Amino acid sequence: MARRWRDGRGELVVRPEDGEAAVSVPLEIAASYRSRTRGLLGRDGVDGAILLSPANSVHTFRMRFPIDVAYLDRGLRVVAVRTMRPGRLGLPRPRSRHVLEAEAGAMEGWGLRVGGRVAVRT
Repeated sequence: MARRWRDGRGELVVRPEDGEAAVSVPLEIAASYRSRTRGLLGRDGVDGAILLSPANSVHTFRMRFPIDVAYLDRGLRVVAVRTMRPGRLGLPRPRSRHVLEAEAGAMEGWGLRVGGRVAVRT
């Protein structure tokens, strides 16, 4: 099922695979080319997470803080999670269709791991 979102705000629901309770997180949606390109550049932090869609890779050039990056497939299942310091280029993930970004350490606190699922509420 193809997912198409518009730029705006929503809620990310993290559903850990190990049966832990779901976690809801404030979400910014970056679906237009312009908002995906801007992403977190020039910011000092992020409240919750930002979803870049469509996307299968990111970079942290000109970023001010380290971030967690989760690559999601078409079904919003997590295929990879990485922490990236500023000034790095992430490798493209062929199965990835969407990318989540958050401050470093946040995703571990939410229980977001490879194999887990997320939902997006707009």
